[in-house]
Amino acid sequence: MYNTIIMPVDVFEMALSDKAVRHAEFLAQQKGIIHLLHVLPGSASMTMQRFAADLRRFEEHLQQEAEARLKTMVEHFTLDPSRIKVHVRMGSVRDAVNELAEELNADVVVIGSRNPSIATHLLGSNASNVIRHATIPVLVVR
Repeated sequence: MYNTIIMPVDVFEMALSDKAVRHAEFLAQQKGIIHLLHVLPGSASMTMQRFAADLRRFEEHLQQEAEARLKTMVEHFTLDPSRIKVHVRMGSVRDAVNELAEELNADVVVIGSRNPSIATHLLGSNASNVIRHATIPVLVVR
């Protein structure tokens, strides 16, 4: 059905992503490849030049931790692990999803979302931000 599926995940809040795993698997049934994407927030290293080396080490640590958690998340899928790829990017979720979608010529984004709260309505959520700016179809799983 779909060949290339992007699934943004927050490796530090796995319960949100667990709901979307089965939906992504269903869409990838025969030959689809699922690309798990975790996005780390970009640092303000330009404004904190004195701490640039420490920030780089911290960012590298976060990147390694995110990659390790993504690799363990692959075990939650029943698909062959060779059909699941992991990506860690820096920046905003919205931009990272669109950039990866363009790079991979992706077919769909599958993203987990919690039930909206007043904070979500006021500030927005990653899922709603992805929906508003996506260049490909988005399936939101609650």
